Amino acid sequence: MNRLAESAIKSGRSLYNTLPVLAGVILLIGLINTLVPKSLYRSVFTGNEILNSLIGSGLGSLMAGNPVTSYILGGEMLKQGVGLMAVTSFIVAWVTVGMVQLPAESLLLGKRFAILRNLICFIFSILVAGLTVMILGAM
Repeated sequence: MNRLAESAIKSGRSLYNTLPVLAGVILLIGLINTLVPKSLYRSVFTGNEILNSLIGSGLGSLMAGNPVTSYILGGEMLKQGVGLMAVTSFIVAWVTVGMVQLPAESLLLGKRFAILRNLICFIFSILVAGLTVMILGAM
């Protein structure tokens, strides 16, 4: 058997073994998105921009999702009076950080890599939010 066929078989087995974990992650994300009402977000944010960006990044990290959904949630949050910095940090963390997905990511890519990647993305979600608000404020 050639190396390409062996690699394909190993990859297929690996994917098959991780399907239950991936299915659990997808179901958990859907459950969280369904159960958390949008009006809850406004009551969570305090008005302090730095604290709000930490809260936004934290919530986005816990409630991972896809970009299209994050834009809809971000728009709803802005309509309810949540600040732009908090919404931006929420959206960036929502898409890049994935605490819900951490078990699957650790399994597939290694625990150290998964934790480090998520930590860096969390920090950058706050930095990107600050830069976004600063740039938009300058326009």
